[in-house]
Amino acid sequence: MSDTKREIERKYEATSDTRVPDLTRVRGVARVADAGTADLDAVYYDTPGLRLAAHSVTLRRRTGGGDPGWHLKLPVSPGVRDEIGAPLADDVPPDLAALVRAHTRGDALTPVVRLRSSRDVRHLLDDDGTLLAELSTDTVRAERLGPGGRTARWTEIEVELADGADPALLDAVDKRLRKAGVHPATSPSKLDRALRETGTPPPAPHPAPGPDATAGDHVLAYLRAQADALATHDAGLRRDQPEALHDLRVAARRLRSALRTHRKVLDRAATDPIARELRRLGRELGLDRDQEVLDTRIDAALHTVPRTLQLGPVRGRLTRWSAARGAGARGRVLQVLDSDRHLALLDRLDALLADPPLRPAAAKAPEKVLAKAALKDHARVAARLERALALPPGPDRDTALHATRKAAKRARYAAELAAPALGRPARRLAKDMKRLQRLLGDHQDSVVTRRALRELAVQANGAGEPSFTWGLLYAREEAEATARERELPDAWAAVRTRGLARALER
Repeated sequence: MSDTKREIERKYEATSDTRVPDLTRVRGVARVADAGTADLDAVYYDTPGLRLAAHSVTLRRRTGGGDPGWHLKLPVSPGVRDEIGAPLADDVPPDLAALVRAHTRGDALTPVVRLRSSRDVRHLLDDDGTLLAELSTDTVRAERLGPGGRTARWTEIEVELADGADPALLDAVDKRLRKAGVHPATSPSKLDRALRETGTPPPAPHPAPGPDATAGDHVLAYLRAQADALATHDAGLRRDQPEALHDLRVAARRLRSALRTHRKVLDRAATDPIARELRRLGRELGLDRDQEVLDTRIDAALHTVPRTLQLGPVRGRLTRWSAARGAGARGRVLQVLDSDRHLALLDRLDALLADPPLRPAAAKAPEKVLAKAALKDHARVAARLERALALPPGPDRDTALHATRKAAKRARYAAELAAPALGRPARRLAKDMKRLQRLLGDHQDSVVTRRALRELAVQANGAGEPSFTWGLLYAREEAEATARERELPDAWAAVRTRGLARALER
C-alpha cells in the first residue's frame, strides 16, 4: 500500500449563497490562503447489498486533485477515519479488497455511485505559514450508477485537520462557523448522502437500547457490537496494527461468552454451533498471540538480570527459539481469516442477528434477566476458585486456576453486557472481575512461561551452553505465581454483587 494517513475532519451544510466567516478570528489562525480550485471525479465501489456503506466504509477510485488513485476509508471514531491509498489502476487493488473481505465475504465490488465535485480550497495557516487545516467548499453532483440511476446536487463545506495540528482547532473553527449560521452536515460522508438522495440508502445501524428496551434488545446490541469488532480488527490485523490480533480474539471470546451466558434469551440449538466455531477461531488465533506474550515476558525478564548473571549466549538462544516457534505466524493467521470456514462463520452471525431465535425471556425487562445471568456466572467463578485453592500447589491447581480465569472472563463480559441496563452495580462487578481476571492471568502467564523457560534450558544444555540464567528466571516466575495465589482470597472477597442481588429481589 502506497499511503496511509489519519483523516480528522468536520462537514457542514452549505448552499451556493453560504459565506465562510473570517477565520483569522479563530485563535492560532493568522492567515487564510486561497489554494485554488480542483475538479474531482470519484467512483465509489460497494457490494450489491451496500455492505461497506452499512459499516461507514468507503472505497473509491478518484481522478483529479492532488492525490488521484484508490482510497479506502475505515472509520476510527466520529469524524476520524484512516485513509489507505493505492496507485491509480482500472481494478480494485487486491490489498484494499483484502482489507474489506470481512465485509464483502466474496461478493463482487462494483461501481455504485459517481461523484463529480468542484472544490474551492483554502488553507488555514499560523504565524509561521504552517498549515493548520484545509477548508474546502465542494459543489457536488452525484449519479447513481446502474439501471434507473438518479442524480442529486448539493454544496458542502469540509474542514480537515492538517497532520500534527491540534484537534482543538476544529472545535474553534466549528464554533466560528456555527455562530455564522453554518450548520453541521446531517450525513457523515458524501457517499452516505449520495446513496440516500439517489435511491436505496445503506442499511441503517441499529439504535442503542433505550429505556424501554427488553433483555433481548440488550443482548442483541452487545452481540452486534462484537460482530462489528470482528470485521474492524480483521482489517487492523491485516494492516499490522498493534494489538489487533488480541482485540480480534477478545471480540470472538465476548461473542462466545454472551451466547453461552444468555441461553435463556437465545435458543441454544441455533447458538451452540456458532459458539463452537468461535471457540475454534479463538484457539487458532491464540497460538501466535500466546507466542507474542511469551516473547515479551521473557525478553522483559532478561532485561532485569545483571550481565554478570547472563551466562552463555542467552539472547541468541531466545531469538532462535522465538523465531522457530513464530515462523509463518502471520501467514497462518491470514489463512484462517481468508478461509471459507471463517467467512461462513461471519455469515452465520449475520443471519443470527438478522433473525434472532428469541426465547420467552428475551421479551422481559432486562433488570432481572441480565442480573440473574451475571450472578450465575459469578457463582461459577466462586465454585471454581474454591476448588482450585483447596488443591495443593502443583499442576492440578494451576489447571484449576486457569479454568477459574476463563470463568472470571465470562462473568466480566456478562456484567459489561448488563451495565447499560443495570448501571453501577454491573459496572462495579465488571471492574472487580477484571481485577481478579488480571491476577489469574498473571498466574497463568507464569505457568506458561515456566514451561518455555524449561524448554530453553533443555535446548541450551543440549547445545553445551550454561542453563543457569534460564533456571534463575524459572525460580523468579515460580515466586511470582506463588505471590499471585496469595492475593487471590482478598481479591475475591472484594468482589461486590450486592447491587445485582437486590435487582432480583425487586
